[in-house]
Amino acid sequence: MTTRNSTHGDRPRVTILGLGRMGTALNRALLAAHYQTTVWNRTPSKVDGPVALGAERAETPGAAITASPMTVVCVADYAGVQEVLAAGGTTLRGRTLVNLTTGTPRDARDMAAWVAGRGADYLDGAMMAVPQSVATPSAFFLYSGSQDAFDRHRRALDALATSHYLGHDPAAAELWDLALLDSGYAALAGFLHGLALLDTAAVPPSRFVPLVAQWLRGMTEYMSELAGEIESGDYSAGASPVGMNRAAVMSLIRVSEDLGIDAALLGPLGTLLERGVAQGRGDQSFASLFELLRRVH
Repeated sequence: MTTRNSTHGDRPRVTILGLGRMGTALNRALLAAHYQTTVWNRTPSKVDGPVALGAERAETPGAAITASPMTVVCVADYAGVQEVLAAGGTTLRGRTLVNLTTGTPRDARDMAAWVAGRGADYLDGAMMAVPQSVATPSAFFLYSGSQDAFDRHRRALDALATSHYLGHDPAAAELWDLALLDSGYAALAGFLHGLALLDTAAVPPSRFVPLVAQWLRGMTEYMSELAGEIESGDYSAGASPVGMNRAAVMSLIRVSEDLGIDAALLGPLGTLLERGVAQGRGDQSFASLFELLRRVH
């Protein structure tokens, strides 16, 4: 059963399954874009806030799915998605499911097959955002799977964040998501390690932020140069050779140990640079380390 408000008129409808912090933010963004939302959550009390903003409450996942042509599911993991949808799977036929739950490429392909077997279109999605950035210029979401579904529901998807469609393979969004997280976690971990070093000199974190932000902007610009070298396969003219970086990282490890700072974070990078030098890449660009990381076909 779905509780409806007669004042909502003919606004386009979207269902949201899962009202954690991100699901709540998605609901708020859709309401602000003049969509009528139907919401369901395993813990009923979490529905109260979205309903107070104008969402409609569904008592079951099946009732929620039936209420809209497109359902967005945002729960903890793919096992949770499967459990929620199993209760309302027969109502999926002829509709679109957009899964914004974090998982793996294999999870995405398995879910796409399960949804297709129930007569629905499937889009796997990855949210490159935090709840407070949903529907702001800094947020973007990745999608892969049914292009027809993406095109049909593009306006609603763009109400959540800038949308990027990555192709028919439902696994693509999860693979890109993990690659982006890989880069982000490396930067965040390095930021925390740098703060630990400066803490030995009583430097407050807020003082570090302006300079590290400027430094990282330069690093992101440098990524274009690295990408070009990798695509060309020419590592001979790089401005930042492996040997120089090996010396810098080894110094960083020694300083960390001298100051009593945990250097475990840097160990794998140091090992990778050592391998590069051992393989004769000391004078090659830092980008040449890609050849040590890539899958050998």
